[in-house]
Amino acid sequence: MNTTGLIYRLTAFGESHGIAIGGVIDGVPAGIPIDIEAIQLFMARRRPGQSAITTTRNEQDRVEFLSGIFEGITTGTPIGFIVHNNDAHSSDYESIRNIFRPSHADYTYTAKYGHRDHRGGGRASARVTIATCVAGAIALQILAQKGITIQAYTSQIGSIALPNSYTAYDLTTIESNAVRCPDIDTAGRMEGLIKEVRAEGDSVGGIVTCVVQGVPAGWGEPIYDKLHADLGKAMLNINAVKGFEYGMGFAGATMRGSQVCDIFETQKEGFGTRTNYSGGIQGGISNGADIYFRVAFKPTPTLLQPIETITTDGKTTTLQSSGRHDPCVVPRAIPVVEAATAMVLLDHYLRNKTTQL
Repeated sequence: MNTTGLIYRLTAFGESHGIAIGGVIDGVPAGIPIDIEAIQLFMARRRPGQSAITTTRNEQDRVEFLSGIFEGITTGTPIGFIVHNNDAHSSDYESIRNIFRPSHADYTYTAKYGHRDHRGGGRASARVTIATCVAGAIALQILAQKGITIQAYTSQIGSIALPNSYTAYDLTTIESNAVRCPDIDTAGRMEGLIKEVRAEGDSVGGIVTCVVQGVPAGWGEPIYDKLHADLGKAMLNINAVKGFEYGMGFAGATMRGSQVCDIFETQKEGFGTRTNYSGGIQGGISNGADIYFRVAFKPTPTLLQPIETITTDGKTTTLQSSGRHDPCVVPRAIPVVEAATAMVLLDHYLRNKTTQL
């Protein structure tokens, strides 16, 4: 599927080296003010070539809206948009036309379709996350008008990890460094590691933590569209994601129920819990506490060193990749995680409006 969402719905198109990436957004109510420049600023956080630890592909990623927004206000009609590709070096990929790159989608796309676009990975490229970021940037603005904030940050690169939970850090400081980590000393070590593996022609993975504040109790569905399940699906649909956990996550498997029981109490805002091991979601429905989760990203599979593989006709060969690649995708994935989260939450907000008259 190239469409995601039930009410707030994005249908996306495009490939890494095609003419453009674009999409159509349905479900946005009329009369909502949209700051186009704020969307562009958000897109700048994802674009390539923004620091010394990212790919050198130089794309400005200017968003052109084709419909659905007039004089800064949503009209209620589909919002169409495109982002042109201007700096694709397709010739860099000619040498791999008939080669399956290890840990890429080359073989699986060929197995499914019998044909593939080898230039930059085609639709399997992380460049297609542009569509998610546009739709997510709009959703972020609508949610912000309702007092909801979404903040992701780098919590781990390789074996270098922040030791504390999100509550110990000022998450508004992440744009002060290239890796988008809220602790400046840890950020320096992370950046050093990325530069080190890049110099070796290698890559490294990491973890993004995301925190959502301001979501009221009651968002989510009981069984098949649980809020955490939809968030998990959205995260696992992001290129290079290999894992998702929310709340206590896998750590809860080693603990006892008495240790992780979120006790309810009356608070000045209404009902709340003393702790938040549940990650703000119980029974698939938000409980009003902070929603927080972690997303694991694999190392970039493109290595600038020789690696054994096979050709499309089954012959063993050695792949020597060239071109422009991120040695670590995590820093540029931060806005993608925020955008995908916003899309899920806005969709559930709109669904929730239909459950009570």
